[in-house]
Amino acid sequence: MVGVAQKSVTVVVPSLLAKVTGEQRELSVPASGPRSVAEILDDLAGDYPVFNRRVRNETGAIRRYVNLYLDGEDIRTLQGPDTLVAPGQELLIIQSVAGG
Repeated sequence: MVGVAQKSVTVVVPSLLAKVTGEQRELSVPASGPRSVAEILDDLAGDYPVFNRRVRNETGAIRRYVNLYLDGEDIRTLQGPDTLVAPGQELLIIQSVAGG
């Protein structure tokens, strides 16, 4: 039997964003096959609209201060939001914190 982790993508959320995901630090997004980062974020936007606004701007682009890593590799060095994510992979979101 195939495990749930193999039929979904795990999105790891930083503590700053967990406040808008009901304090959930790991979100499971269904994926029966490869899906783009944009599609995964679209799915999450339906359940967590504030999360979506913090990760993407009004045009749907990933905000400049938000970094996404697919199994440890920055998606900006891959195909950006078009990067394909396979079931069982992990997408880590890191939000920059500005200081002064």
